[in-house]
Amino acid sequence: MASGFEILPGQAAQLLDDLTTIVARACAEIAAASASAVVQRIKPDQSPVTNADEASEAVILQGVARLLPSFPVVAEESATRIRAPLDKSFLIVDPLDGTREFLAGRDEFTVNLAIVTRGVPIAGIIAAPKRGQVWRGITGMRAERLRLSKNGVDQPQTIHARRWPLQGAVAVISRSHFDADTDAFLVSLGSPARRASGSAIKFCQVAEGNADVYPRLGTTCEWDVAAGHAVIVAAGGVVTNGKGLPLTYGHVADNFRVPAFIAWGDPDKAASGG
Repeated sequence: MASGFEILPGQAAQLLDDLTTIVARACAEIAAASASAVVQRIKPDQSPVTNADEASEAVILQGVARLLPSFPVVAEESATRIRAPLDKSFLIVDPLDGTREFLAGRDEFTVNLAIVTRGVPIAGIIAAPKRGQVWRGITGMRAERLRLSKNGVDQPQTIHARRWPLQGAVAVISRSHFDADTDAFLVSLGSPARRASGSAIKFCQVAEGNADVYPRLGTTCEWDVAAGHAVIVAAGGVVTNGKGLPLTYGHVADNFRVPAFIAWGDPDKAASGG
């Protein structure tokens, strides 16, 4: 498949099982690594990276190269090699999202993969190796949750985001990156209950109707967000930038930075500005 090819949601549906299998293999690679034995170093942006991150990325890149030869892939540990404009379709991958959680022995780290077409995530897969769960979705079609095991994944269960509740709203927030702007935003929403965790699992909690909003008002990267963005939209929610406008991807010149985003389970609540 040539690099200029565009993948639409119907075509993404045909690729979803194969891509899920590739992600599951990456999860097995991570599971084989002991957090206490991995080699860790600090990247220039001061975030940690381990040989488990790199092994997972290698598995994904090899699998994608067989499935979609010559197709553009933006992967966290090799993203600096991307120079060409990404104006059609590409894959974006975080091979181990939540490295801090992985190193701390928590179960919140994930493997994220998304298909982006013309700047918009149209399909996403998020797998949590230690929890044995996979969430995935195709925009305009479906969102679902599966169990992850040594033999692959089981039959999917459909998930849906929920309407903003009259009482008992829940916000999922970053354990490591919570800030004053996010605090003020949550107060403006009436101070919903706060549930802190790491990684893209927070998107999944919104997509499956166990939380209502996930704000991240500080800078992050596209590979942290794209898969969750697709899963939430597929589940009926919406993801915007910090000003409530559409969030787009493939910004090579900006080093794939996302200044801020807000993920909502209820599009009506998002449209009202909270």
